[in-house]
Amino acid sequence: QVQLVESGGGLVQAGGSLRLSCATSGRTFVGYGMGWFRQAPGKEREFVATISGGGGRTYYADSVKGRFTISRDNAKSTVYLQMNSLKPEDTAVYYCAARSGYYASNSAREYDHWGQGTQITVSS
Repeated sequence: QVQLVESGGGLVQAGGSLRLSCATSGRTFVGYGMGWFRQAPGKEREFVATISGGGGRTYYADSVKGRFTISRDNAKSTVYLQMNSLKPEDTAVYYCAARSGYYASNSAREYDHWGQGTQITVSS
């Protein structure tokens, strides 16, 4: 069983930056493709970014491309989401997710394990 714990959320002004971390349990972190998703009030959960097990493949939603960067440190079993140039529309609960497969994926249905979520609020 993989457990995911997000941290780094909070309140930031538009144009600011935050870095989310997602620490995972388990000894086979490199075997998991990892993703970040978000859900704003009244909206469905949406894909943000994903990274393959070795970190060589990353994909982003068009809405965050060029502003967000996903990375991972397999030695620490941790995945990160660096968020720059934040906008009010980035306000949401952000979730870390792990899939039991090496490859990255932008589909929430392919993820088996989810964190509890961390709130990001961007003020204008």
